[in-house]
Amino acid sequence: MIAQETKLRVIAFGAHPDDCDIRAAGTAAKFAQMGHAVKFVAVTNGDAGHQSEGGGALAKRRRLEAQESGRRLGIEYDVLDNHDGELLPTLEVRHQVIRKIRQWNADLVLAPRPNDYHPDHRYTGVLVQDAAYMVVVPNVTPDTPPLRKNPVFAYFEDRFQRPQPFRPDIAVIIDDTWSKKVDALDAHVSQVYEWLPWVDGALDQVPKSKAERRTWLEKTRSAPISAATRKTLEKWYGAEKASQARHVEAFEICEYGRQPKEEDIRRLFPMLR
Repeated sequence: MIAQETKLRVIAFGAHPDDCDIRAAGTAAKFAQMGHAVKFVAVTNGDAGHQSEGGGALAKRRRLEAQESGRRLGIEYDVLDNHDGELLPTLEVRHQVIRKIRQWNADLVLAPRPNDYHPDHRYTGVLVQDAAYMVVVPNVTPDTPPLRKNPVFAYFEDRFQRPQPFRPDIAVIIDDTWSKKVDALDAHVSQVYEWLPWVDGALDQVPKSKAERRTWLEKTRSAPISAATRKTLEKWYGAEKASQARHVEAFEICEYGRQPKEEDIRRLFPMLR
């Protein structure tokens, strides 16, 4: 086990109780396997994300799914009790985000960019941006001690082009934790096998048996690596290893928060080798 003084503390925010898994479960599993501390936080309880269930019963179901995902990844998983589909970047929710970052004593904070098809995703990005400086201000959210050092903030990868496309500053090869990522997603039964296929008009394509469903999930979640991300892989891993990578998670450094140099990034992402 790594020494306490070198143990990293990573916290990731998603709008719903499966968003962090989709964007960063493979990287989270790598951190956890190396002995670092990781927490996923869903800013809403997911109580609207289903075609035939909703309200408190769905929120409870999704909270249990998130807990199971966290268990499979070896991380902590919190779900805040804000309504799905109704998230706004209010002062109250900003305080919730600030508290989570401070309580975790985070070195690295991950979140979506504030441009996305879903308002909850957008506003989660805004909320984390709004917290990026305030986490060190003692008189803001004074019920929780401020951080003495601002974390590095980074965005999850996305496909959106306006106002500017995602820039892969960091790319993590997750071939060795890809199966764990699929396991984590598999825990979110209400989403990956029910709600998201229904939204896509593909519910009839989801197999019935657990084994067949997981195989289907692994196949449908696999995505090609972009040319920009492949180039970033070469920077961090070298050309040979980059050319062999099959599964990757990429991140963009946010211009808010602490600005890392290359040696800082290698310390914060010790799997980049």
